Amino acid sequence: MPPPYVELQCASYFSFLQGCSSPDELFVRAQALGLEALAIADRNTLAGMVRAHVAAKATGVRLIVGCHLDLTDGASLLVYPTDRTAYARLSRLLTVGKARGGKGRCDLTWQDVEDFNAGLIGIFIPEEADEVCAQRLRRFKTIFAERAHMALTLRRRQGDHLRLHDLSNLAARVRVPTVITNDVLYHVHERDQLHDVVTCIRHNCTIDTMGDLRHCYADRYLKTPEEMYRLFPGYEGALRRSAEIAEQCRFSLDELKYQYPEEKLLPGLSAIDALKKLTWEGAKRRYPEGVPQKVIDLLRHELTLIEKLNYAPYFLTVNAIVNFARSQDILCQGRGSAANSCVCFVLGITSVDPDRNDLLFERFISEERGEPPDIDVDFEHQRREEVLQWVYETYGRSHAALTAVVTRFRTRGAIRAVLKVMGYPEDTIKLISKQVTHWHRGGMTLAEAEGLGLNLNDRRLKLAIDLHLLLMNVPRHLSQHPGGFVLTHDRLDELVPIEPARMKARQVIEWDKDDIDVLAFMKVDCLGLGMMSCMKRSLDLLAEVKGIELDLATIPAEDPRTYAMIRKADTVGVFQIESRAQQAMLPRTKPRTFYDLVVQVAIVRPGPIQGGMVHPYLRRREGTEEVTYPSKELEAILSKTLGVPLFQEQAMSVVIKAAGFSPGRADMVRRAMATFKHTGGVSKFHDEIVQGMLKNGYTQDYAEQIFSQLEGFGSYGFPESHAYSFALIAYASSWMKCHHPDVFCAALLNSQPMGFYAPAQLVRNAQEHGVEVRPVCVNASHWDCTLEETNRPGRYAVRLGFRLVKGLKSADIAKLILHRGDYPFTSISDLWKRARTPVATLRQLAKADAFSPALGLNRRDALFAIRALRDDPLPLFDHLEAIAGGTHEMPEPQVSLKPMTAGAVVVEDYNHLGLTLGTHPVSFLREELRQRGLMPCADAMASKDGRNVSVAGMVLVRQKPGSANGVMFMTLEDETRDANVVVWEKVATAHKAAVYGSSFVAINGYIQREGEVVHLIARSIFDLSPLLASIGERDTPLSVPRMPGDEFRNGGPGQDARVARAQGGGWVQKSRDFR
Repeated sequence: MPPPYVELQCASYFSFLQGCSSPDELFVRAQALGLEALAIADRNTLAGMVRAHVAAKATGVRLIVGCHLDLTDGASLLVYPTDRTAYARLSRLLTVGKARGGKGRCDLTWQDVEDFNAGLIGIFIPEEADEVCAQRLRRFKTIFAERAHMALTLRRRQGDHLRLHDLSNLAARVRVPTVITNDVLYHVHERDQLHDVVTCIRHNCTIDTMGDLRHCYADRYLKTPEEMYRLFPGYEGALRRSAEIAEQCRFSLDELKYQYPEEKLLPGLSAIDALKKLTWEGAKRRYPEGVPQKVIDLLRHELTLIEKLNYAPYFLTVNAIVNFARSQDILCQGRGSAANSCVCFVLGITSVDPDRNDLLFERFISEERGEPPDIDVDFEHQRREEVLQWVYETYGRSHAALTAVVTRFRTRGAIRAVLKVMGYPEDTIKLISKQVTHWHRGGMTLAEAEGLGLNLNDRRLKLAIDLHLLLMNVPRHLSQHPGGFVLTHDRLDELVPIEPARMKARQVIEWDKDDIDVLAFMKVDCLGLGMMSCMKRSLDLLAEVKGIELDLATIPAEDPRTYAMIRKADTVGVFQIESRAQQAMLPRTKPRTFYDLVVQVAIVRPGPIQGGMVHPYLRRREGTEEVTYPSKELEAILSKTLGVPLFQEQAMSVVIKAAGFSPGRADMVRRAMATFKHTGGVSKFHDEIVQGMLKNGYTQDYAEQIFSQLEGFGSYGFPESHAYSFALIAYASSWMKCHHPDVFCAALLNSQPMGFYAPAQLVRNAQEHGVEVRPVCVNASHWDCTLEETNRPGRYAVRLGFRLVKGLKSADIAKLILHRGDYPFTSISDLWKRARTPVATLRQLAKADAFSPALGLNRRDALFAIRALRDDPLPLFDHLEAIAGGTHEMPEPQVSLKPMTAGAVVVEDYNHLGLTLGTHPVSFLREELRQRGLMPCADAMASKDGRNVSVAGMVLVRQKPGSANGVMFMTLEDETRDANVVVWEKVATAHKAAVYGSSFVAINGYIQREGEVVHLIARSIFDLSPLLASIGERDTPLSVPRMPGDEFRNGGPGQDARVARAQGGGWVQKSRDFR
């Protein structure tokens, strides 16, 4: 029987740059050491407490909930709630400190502790037994009375035992009992080096200058009771007292009872009665010709289960949020598993009609699962904040907050931080960290570091590589979830501390979505979706300019032209099916109906790919493999996907029908498949599924095949309901692009940033579809891109808006547009005098060539003219202000400026607009590329299968899906077209610098054709970025025909000694990179 001792002072890595071990590691170690209980007391936070709660249950080591408080006067205390009420006070105490301190701080005073101390056991943490310590200890004793204790902890410094003796005497004089703690910061002593690293990061110093910040001994690890008794001879009473305190702290997070707020939308009706009334009214609106019997049965089934589980208030809340958004003309749509709900459909939350589609309600709500529903609603991303603030105002800030997201060290951040700690200069840190891409998910290995040319004989550098692997995934701070709200009936800050977010008027709880799932808190997700903004702007422009009134529900369905466009993979800018992987698949799947599009949205996902479902489906789709079903009952489930299970709902239905699972049990399988995570938890169901299928007459091979497919979903199994919701938006955006490309282009540009492609590619694609795009113009542009009439009936030109010009403030532009009115500006001076536009803004407009279309002033002439303008007069010229009537315009001599090179014009376009309406940058390099044996992309992609080709192009997109076994997909572009490039992992490794870091590359490879799908398979890749950067010095002819509305002038003004030279070598084309 070990002597009684419990560690009461243990910090996890949720103490943020102080502790160095996860709660899991601490509790697993505590179990190995035979400890019965362990207190987690992170500094000024409860952020890691739910994870500690889960770890404690998994290991059988009892969790003692605690917190380490740092007061503003320098005092430190440990506090432990003894019951649920005391925990609520601790949570509110932390909320008070965080509200006062702001993001990342917790400012608490002794008065705060006095106000909230009831039911908390307190331990005072002293340093030296001096008068300051004595005064603080007396105040502490006054507040906590018989619940007051003082910690005795070894600091491993000279005179340590004398210090403990003096502290023990001080505690005796003040009559405060002592207790031994070890101040644990990591689970094993090997983490001591990592602790030095995070200490340096926290104090912004290096390992060579940290001095006394370094702990002298690596002994802040968990110890056995026997070891603690050896370390503290003569303090047996204080050691035993730790166990006595632990026995009093019996509070568990299981005692937190979440209550959803009451919703009383209809006076005199309970929540469920109100929901029933709204549901049947909504059903009549959805089905004006009569509600189908199938829908009636579904609604009755769902309402019965909702009433039984008391979820009616949750549905009413989401309904209220959606109604508010629509009352403010904010486009929104529910998605995810909620699209399985008929109630959600008739309320108008989702758009998936259950009468036309067979959906599985148990995917959304399951009585056996015992977990709350989770409804995701997408709003226009540019107006979502209005919805968030309405939620705060409606439910109150003490009852509503966003969930947190734990921001952790990833590869690049970890390597930067460790190199800085090790004392490397910034230029070296940049050089090394630039080699690390966001695809290095697991950290940089020694082999990879050696491959970058790093000298691993340098022991310090090798240590840095080792240490950054330990720092990987360590929490750095809390940030906010994109839109997951927790709403409560009682005070939210009595369940979890709340802190202010960095964004104004937002607040965040300390727990993330996984934490609240553990405690069964309900969450309402108000998410922002860029395509919702784009579609809202598209529909508004369509009505305003073309007089066509539509919404998402009334866009013409099953349009043949739209599907023909999709089958050609002409989907740049379209929701969900614009990625290169999707575009490569479209000519093979050949969507012709809406359900085909549902499958298309879901099929390019890790789940179907890793489950080996994609190729069988494609072969069956193409008619090269017979469509077969193992039984009639499974044919009903799998017929829509040609006998291949592609969706989670199908997987659930298969195990229900074939293996005899109940719907709730089947949903447990679905949960084990770990959507969006990689847990492999489905393996525990193997025997039950296989034996169940064998019992029902299926073969061993087929049972194993089904289970293998279920395992494939463990990485990313896509729900059918989710695919339905996304397919609705994918179809709507495709229809808009097909029939109104001018409207779609303007709306896309006005909704940036979003999607796979930058504005330059969106504009170029629109031009290829016959859309005239006109440049930014001070007399014609507005903040947003607008549509202007052309001489072609039904077709409009897109006028680029000021929003595309870098460095402009919307307030300055609003003032410019207001003063412009119906009277165009006649000169820069006229604009400046009428609108009082800041000179800095005028310069940005000049750099974007916004004066050229209307005033005939190119960049250099405009910049030279602006030199005469000043926002404020120089003191020497104050008298000129009166003479000039209050303006500050200095006369400048008339000069003739040398024209810019054509290449410099393009460079300046990209630098200040992010796109050009003139010549494609690669056009300037074509002759040199031809001499190097590099052909245009159009010629290469038109080549026959297997032909060896060499091309060069700007890198637009890099994509490295987790399911692609290390394969990189690149999109190149030159003046002729784009090219889809496949880079196998070996090639990517051999040419890492060019693959991950280049903006302009040459690729040697061969063409691979499969039907209408064409890829360039790379063999070698070379960086030509310096060549692209040189185009500012070139003046080749503008060979690409200009659109009729392109008012840029060929060969405009150029170089002059008194005007800054165009930075031809300073331009880098940035790609968009995705996992």
